[in-house]
Amino acid sequence: MTQCLWSRRKFLQAAGGAAGTLAAGGAGMLGNLLASVPEAAAAAIGATVAAVSGSNPAENVRRAVSALGGIRAFVSRGDVVVLKPNIGWDRTPEQAANTNPDVVVAMAEMCLSAGAKEVRVFDRTCNEPRRCYANSGIQAAVEAFGKRHGASDAARIYHVEERKFRRTSIPGALAMKEWDLYRDALEADKIINLPVAKHHSLATVTLGLKNMMGVMGGNRGQMHFNLSECLVDLHRRLDTRLTVIDATRVLLRNGPSGGNLADVRAPGKMFASTDVVAADVVAAEKVFGLKPPDVAHLQKALDARLGVASPAQIRVVEA
Repeated sequence: MTQCLWSRRKFLQAAGGAAGTLAAGGAGMLGNLLASVPEAAAAAIGATVAAVSGSNPAENVRRAVSALGGIRAFVSRGDVVVLKPNIGWDRTPEQAANTNPDVVVAMAEMCLSAGAKEVRVFDRTCNEPRRCYANSGIQAAVEAFGKRHGASDAARIYHVEERKFRRTSIPGALAMKEWDLYRDALEADKIINLPVAKHHSLATVTLGLKNMMGVMGGNRGQMHFNLSECLVDLHRRLDTRLTVIDATRVLLRNGPSGGNLADVRAPGKMFASTDVVAADVVAAEKVFGLKPPDVAHLQKALDARLGVASPAQIRVVEA
């Protein structure tokens, strides 16, 4: 992953352009701008989070992405795109431990419509992989989409392979100086993060920041001794282009695996941003009523200026 450094002059030009964009075109135009400037510059200007409510998960995804400028602000013709949902648990969609299948399919469809060469869907699961892929409903949904649209080669869901994890250094790390990361994520043109919003017994909640642990090999349990720092380090190395948080159905207790439908609520919400920290801040508050100090890894990400450095830098657009 390359890092783009901007001069002060270029940054000021971008900041001025952002103000003009807001005045002239609103949230969609701002989404185009933030998608086109380097991450550090976008963080300094601020971040937009699209917040959507509705009964149709697929339509909610489309509305959220549209509010940020549309899928072509994030995906270019010929891109290989990794969609990283949560498929970690042997649970059904009703149990809300995994990303809703309709969310994954809607995003795959948008990516291909923007000209993506290939859309790849995978996760390193916590329960037995084949059961997770099957019972989450995600494998069947992606495969059915591919057959229905003649895109089975372009939109693929597959299991991770141990041989494809690569020991990867993390410059400037707080705690995790290197780790085994999945090759397909490292080599993708774009990564789109598709977490489900849910309670987590150790991390308080799991949203966009924590969802990317699914591209890590090795003993991930070791991370929980200093989880906040490790999540910041992971996202220093992985460039997620867009985060869309699925709060269609939310596990409010006994996460991350759950299992009891009494622990599930259905707020029917979706949150999207180019800034994973901003997306998590907004989802944590609007879904769980939590502020950054209530979620240790979220506060650490703000302190480390991984994205926005303060909730005051976040503009929420109800779409």
